[in-house]
Amino acid sequence: MKATIRRMGNSQGVLIPKPILAQLGLEDEVDMAVEDDALVIRKPKKKPREGWAEASHAVAAADDDVLVMGEFSNADDAELTW
Repeated sequence: MKATIRRMGNSQGVLIPKPILAQLGLEDEVDMAVEDDALVIRKPKKKPREGWAEASHAVAAADDDVLVMGEFSNADDAELTW
């Protein structure tokens, strides 16, 4: 598919047709990279730890925040050389 480069203020841009955006699931942001001699536009990866805060609040609200492995004993710490 050919597209026209258009002036947008002091920059230039390429309009991406709405059906292509929908097909790829692109919304507000994209990741762009130059690979060899091509401009590559990808859907952004999720941010690390995205949603963790909400999930931890939900676990705490459900009173399901017990330790899975229990506490570790410090009884042998005196024998360790640091």
